[in-house]
Amino acid sequence: MTTRTLRIAMNGITGRMGYRQHLLRSILPIRDQGGFTLEDGTKVQVEPILIGRNEAKVSELAELHGVEHWTTDLDGAIADPTVDIVFDASMTSLRAETLKKAMKAGKHIFTEKPTAETLDEAVELASIAQEAGITAGVVHDKLYLPGLVKLRRLVDEGFFGRILSIRGEFGYWVFEGDIQAAQRPSWNYRKEDGGGMTTDMFCHWNYVLEGIIGTVKSVNATTVTHIPTRWDETGTEYTATADDAAYGIFELETPDGDPVVGQINSSWAVRVYRDELVEFQIDGTHGSAVAGLNKCVAQQRAHTPKPVWNPDLPVTESFRDQWLEVPANADLDNGFKAQWEEFLRDVVAGREHRFGLLSAARGVQLAELGLRSSAERRTLDVPVISL
Repeated sequence: MTTRTLRIAMNGITGRMGYRQHLLRSILPIRDQGGFTLEDGTKVQVEPILIGRNEAKVSELAELHGVEHWTTDLDGAIADPTVDIVFDASMTSLRAETLKKAMKAGKHIFTEKPTAETLDEAVELASIAQEAGITAGVVHDKLYLPGLVKLRRLVDEGFFGRILSIRGEFGYWVFEGDIQAAQRPSWNYRKEDGGGMTTDMFCHWNYVLEGIIGTVKSVNATTVTHIPTRWDETGTEYTATADDAAYGIFELETPDGDPVVGQINSSWAVRVYRDELVEFQIDGTHGSAVAGLNKCVAQQRAHTPKPVWNPDLPVTESFRDQWLEVPANADLDNGFKAQWEEFLRDVVAGREHRFGLLSAARGVQLAELGLRSSAERRTLDVPVISL
């Protein structure tokens, strides 16, 4: 049996996403399970190289998880001819430069989003990838989550009939940092450091809407900074210059040309009264479904109750009990790990990854237009972009 080892330089590994989702729940499990086997019998193993700016933190993580190689020298890792892949989970404001260097050095890249701070730069990255002939992948983790995998399956099976709308609710309360420490890094709330709800989450919502419904044709958004003052990791008070909530309405079009209305609320200043931190509901002529990170429930047209509006009487029926859970009918792994394995297979095969830098550019575009829509208080069309 042939074994191939892919050396992966993992930048920004001391951050929340880089460590928890990509190292701890993706690459280390792949390594510890002995890699994975391709259709031709080739065994593929991974060897992470941990990269971060804080030497003490990086070395501590390396020792804790039995990782032999680590460094604070990102440029050195990119230049290393034995490195196959450069992964980036650092600050948004630093990402584009890292990706450019890596691709021009001939490295395959896998990256968090947004890939850049501007659409022009995001499109430039896609062009560089095409010219370099490398495999580029962008994290589209939510499409790999069990709940959304089930939701997409319902779409593919025609369960909904003609889809009418999709509604999403995302968010939770991020503590200000004065009494209880914030669950997110302080740069998320500074516009000058690449922070902001719209910049962060509209990149996600673009690929979720594209991957489940169809093309995003327009956006009308309202962005807000609900909490203007926060406290950073050292307990120092600072002014939040970035939006911490975004309320968006989207006009979509299915592959069959049907119009669909989308609405997604995103907030780091909301208290959760739902089953999961993010939930999407699709309503169609033949049925409806609600999906979260893991669970998905559905209701067919034939099983839809006929409630009557009467505010003078208490509700006697349990609407939640009238929905049926959608089974997975398969073993669904951690979403981040699942995409990593798919990307690594594409690298070995020398083919494009289905979620590349152009898809990421459309996410950056939607974020830009969302911010502009809010500033101008109007609906904006989403132009088609291509290389």
